[in-house]
Amino acid sequence: MTVYMKNERIVIRDMAPEDTDVFVKEEIAQGWNQTPDKYLMRLSHRDQGLCIPLTAEYDGQPAGYISVYPRSIEGPFGHQDLPEIVDFGVLEKYRRRGIGSALMDQAEKIAGEYADLVYLGVGLHAGYGSAQRMYVKRGYIPDGSGVWHKESPCIPYAEYPNDDDLMLFLSKKLK
Repeated sequence: MTVYMKNERIVIRDMAPEDTDVFVKEEIAQGWNQTPDKYLMRLSHRDQGLCIPLTAEYDGQPAGYISVYPRSIEGPFGHQDLPEIVDFGVLEKYRRRGIGSALMDQAEKIAGEYADLVYLGVGLHAGYGSAQRMYVKRGYIPDGSGVWHKESPCIPYAEYPNDDDLMLFLSKKLK
């Protein structure tokens, strides 16, 4: 198992299968509608060489996660040989301890090994407020493709549900 970063309290390492149960249990306790599917998919994508899923431990406990797709096939930058950061989360009980910044630092470092631009999608409802603020503070800007729902740009003046699939894509120059 690769360890990407370590300090006195935080370790960023490869995601392990056993992290799935911890994240699902903790996110359900937070009131989220969670299943193991997305974590198992990331691990499967890793095994196929498609992504690099990371786990952050805080004092030895899984506390957050993030994945980097070095050559994403989705979103406005899909099929352009650009990395995408996806599925970033820090469990509520571990927030405001530097875990999210450590995960983003490592994800951007990995992305920078593949290209000088990285992108990500962020949800638009209030549940994504802290992520939206973090991305702006880190220098991410809207890519100009407008709002997307699932895998397609939204049609102007059409109605869409304000769910987890309603996103704005942001990009950041790394070098």
